[in-house]
Amino acid sequence: MSDLLSNYTLEFEKPVRDLENQIKELQVASLQPEIDISKEIKALQNKVSTLIKDIYEKLTPWERVLLSRHPNRPHTIDYINEMVEDFKEVCGDRHFANDPAIITGFGKIDGRDVAIIGIEKGRKTKEKVKRNFGMPRPEGYRKALRIMQTAGRFGIPIVTLVDTPGAYPGIGAEERGQACAIAENLAEMFDIKSPIISVVIGEGGSGGALGIAIADRVLMMEYSIYSVISPESCASILWADPKKAEDAANSLKLVPSKAIELEVADAVIIEPTGGAHKDKTATYELVKKAISKELKALSKIKTEKLLENRFEKFRKIGNHTITQVQ
Repeated sequence: MSDLLSNYTLEFEKPVRDLENQIKELQVASLQPEIDISKEIKALQNKVSTLIKDIYEKLTPWERVLLSRHPNRPHTIDYINEMVEDFKEVCGDRHFANDPAIITGFGKIDGRDVAIIGIEKGRKTKEKVKRNFGMPRPEGYRKALRIMQTAGRFGIPIVTLVDTPGAYPGIGAEERGQACAIAENLAEMFDIKSPIISVVIGEGGSGGALGIAIADRVLMMEYSIYSVISPESCASILWADPKKAEDAANSLKLVPSKAIELEVADAVIIEPTGGAHKDKTATYELVKKAISKELKALSKIKTEKLLENRFEKFRKIGNHTITQVQ
């Protein structure tokens, strides 16, 4: 990873980065035997912990959007490399091509066979272009469905990792049936006879995310977002100005707690202090533990009941009781 990327700092992170740099400088100075500044270093470390807690407890929805897109945040390929044993990638939709924006395959999590489907954004420019910036094309969704249906036939649980601003809206994608591919996934996933767990690890944008997220359990990372539309697209529609994305994010209330309240998501995976990118090793363990817990619980539910619960789960989203005023 380049120094530029590794040193990337969001505006609200800068006070923390400044203190961390001071600590590093003092630690270097403390190597000299005649200098004892351990108390000063400890005091600054305590100050950093307090500052991080204060900043992250007061994040606005827009700051959460920026954090969900942080370039150092773990991506799908990182979770696969760190959590999934013996992963074997499966490529192609058997209709048109392989879509690198969606990674699919089979492996094991805590010794349990799983099918893995995840959207990958890429990091450096060349990889971002290859992965189409995490915007899947129709062949990506068809590949995902092929893997899910295969897993369903053999009773293999499915784990999907969501991180996309949305499905690719290009001419070629539309010509090859983008909307139809997503719609087919939405319909077919209700009939997959295996437990399905979806984890929103970064951005969960529109139908592009939902196309692999019709799941028995939908989990969100603490600093992820899950929305019917990206803030930029929303601002373009409402105000004809994508620069008002911050206003749109605040209006959309893009926080996991709101998604839980609306029953769009089921649970939040708490991230290490400062976000997933601050302690990736701990993040992988937290996500792996959450997935294993859900897999164990879902494995105890009979198939018929599992499918019934899945249908009812999504059927009731958006239901509201209207009380008539006399």
